[in-house]
Amino acid sequence: MATLPLEAEEFLSWMLAEKGRSANTLGAYRRDLRSYVAWLTEQGSNVLDVDHDALVVFVGERQASVSATSSVARQLAAIRMLHRYLTIEGHRLDDPTVNLDGVKVPSGIPKPLTEAQAVSLLDAVVGHEPIDHRDRALLELLYATGARISEAVGLSIGDLDIDGRLVRLYGKGSKERIVPFGSSAAMALEDWFSAQGRARLVPAKWKRRNDADAVFLNTRGGRLTRQGAWLVVKKYGRQAGLNDDLSPHVLRHSCATHLLDHGADLRVVQEMLGHVSISTTQVYTRVSQERLWDVYRSAHPRATLVR
Repeated sequence: MATLPLEAEEFLSWMLAEKGRSANTLGAYRRDLRSYVAWLTEQGSNVLDVDHDALVVFVGERQASVSATSSVARQLAAIRMLHRYLTIEGHRLDDPTVNLDGVKVPSGIPKPLTEAQAVSLLDAVVGHEPIDHRDRALLELLYATGARISEAVGLSIGDLDIDGRLVRLYGKGSKERIVPFGSSAAMALEDWFSAQGRARLVPAKWKRRNDADAVFLNTRGGRLTRQGAWLVVKKYGRQAGLNDDLSPHVLRHSCATHLLDHGADLRVVQEMLGHVSISTTQVYTRVSQERLWDVYRSAHPRATLVR
């Protein structure tokens, strides 16, 4: 993999310090920019002298070789930000990405669980072992709050107020928000924090300092990872008979959609999910409208009259 030039490394440092981008986001930028720099090197070029025409060729080649349009769009976004930074800092006088055609990504409407499927998933966790208590608490909290999986596994004990049924979540760019949760999630969390739950996974000695404060632990007494949490969702999705596409993000979609189905205000859902733009939240209104029409067509006696 190509080594990034100093200017690109400075750009990544700037995105961390000035823009507050997360480690995961910076990791994705780094991978995309390495691929870009490797291509430039093959062309005998670099980030300081590449021109608009070369970038048109690059995007065309990427679209031809990569099946996921979203991957090309994401890489192009990183490249645009890099070149904008280079002009701002005076490394270049021009920005070769200006007037470069974007890559259109099909706007897929998320497919949430039905309310019955959500109940089926949550009811799939049976047993009274520590892991059972943990998994039930994790799934209940994800569905109750619409939290991203990274937000859930990043929780510390001080972020939870079980009596007040509130949780403090740290979203993208370390933005903080307070989100409520209901009695089902509260009871699951109480069971997890009982003597039969989390306490039985606490190791004799913590391997990492921040593991001691982690809400969710793995079987070795360390903080549960994103991958571990994904496996939890997949496991109970299979047990509940749901399809293999079930992911933590589907629970986030489901939380938002079900809130709107029951009359929640769009701005409240936006705040709860931590969306910067209301347009991101509005996608769920389309899902709710589609579901409304499905119910109407099947339930109203004059919805499908034939002339």
